[in-house]
Amino acid sequence: MPQDHTERRVVVTGPPRQTHRATSGYYRPRTEIDEQTTLGHTYVRSLMRTQLRAGLAVFAVLGLLVGPLPLLFAAMPDARRLEWAVLGFGLYVPLVLLARWYVRRAERNERDFVRLVEDR
Repeated sequence: MPQDHTERRVVVTGPPRQTHRATSGYYRPRTEIDEQTTLGHTYVRSLMRTQLRAGLAVFAVLGLLVGPLPLLFAAMPDARRLEWAVLGFGLYVPLVLLARWYVRRAERNERDFVRLVEDR
């Protein structure tokens, strides 16, 4: 009888191999965020905290800027034109500058976060 000399494949089962990430000591923060691990959650929470800090700073400055106006207007009851001038023109420039600062700060926070988690 002729024997068939074709090679047979043998399936070997065993423990799974370690991934390249674990063997090289290299970790990827983006992977941690995608997999929603505790470390990834910490990264996202730090971004949220910095954005909240910027928002609260803007809110505090806005409160200090606009909050005393009713007291100022109550102290000067006959100055209706002054009230409109302050509300219409006096607040516009500080509000625009405050908004511009906030947008720049938020974009810088996000840029720093991306630089932290991007692959190198």
